[in-house]
Amino acid sequence: MKFKFENLTIWQNTMDLGEDIYKLSTKFPKDEMYNLTSQIRRAADSIALNISEGSIGQSNPEFKNKIS
Repeated sequence: MKFKFENLTIWQNTMDLGEDIYKLSTKFPKDEMYNLTSQIRRAADSIALNISEGSIGQSNPEFKNKIS
């Protein structure tokens, strides 16, 4: 079963961004593994999580206006 937010183009794009950030961050220096690498990965994940959380309280008419 799909959730409503999974139909949002912006959510799909942020999931792609998260994957790109993860791949890019594997090239960061190893001494940044627990600092910059962790922080940038969590920030990228946070975008998609915020979009999904924001869609929870919306009724169907409100949600239809948000789909691109």
